[in-house]
Amino acid sequence: MPKLLYSFYQRDDVVGLAVELLGKQLFTFIDGKLTSGIIVETEAYNGISDKASHAYGDRFTPRTATMYEAGGITYVYLCYGIHHLLNVVTAPKGTPQAVLIRAVEPLEGVPAMLERRDMSRLAPRITAGPGSVAKAFGIDKKLNAKDLLGEEIWIEDNGLKIEPSKIVASPRVGVDYAGDHALLPWRFYVKGNPYVSKPNS
Repeated sequence: MPKLLYSFYQRDDVVGLAVELLGKQLFTFIDGKLTSGIIVETEAYNGISDKASHAYGDRFTPRTATMYEAGGITYVYLCYGIHHLLNVVTAPKGTPQAVLIRAVEPLEGVPAMLERRDMSRLAPRITAGPGSVAKAFGIDKKLNAKDLLGEEIWIEDNGLKIEPSKIVASPRVGVDYAGDHALLPWRFYVKGNPYVSKPNS
């Protein structure tokens, strides 16, 4: 399966990319352990014009600097001082757009995921929600600004196509501070997939 190329990430259409990432396969190779799974839930963050984005109003800080790089790298940050969240940087250099990976259906490396999540058996909560995804896949701040065509974290096109009728668009989660932008239907998920974070339909 081919890794997604820079040309995939560097398009100026973060909402479209958030949809297209559904069905793609996320991989990490951390501490000698390979893990992978199908991306089943994403959220788009549309840069300087998006009140929910870290880069809203062209905020360029040490944290957001990664978002201003050319698409095709990771943006990993700590949320509430507890959970690491994995974002995929998109768009050309200077346009700070990103897609949050919210849920993944595990495929490879499930024993490593169970160990990292301190779980004894596989259940949907293992990778439902962005904090769970990061923990299961061994993702922390050390993976910030990593090349998505590298050997530690990458995304492949496995040929899986999600039918448009199976894709739900809904408001993003936990962005009430964004006012009217909190209502934008920029969260996308695969309808009925058990690994999607709640609410699911």
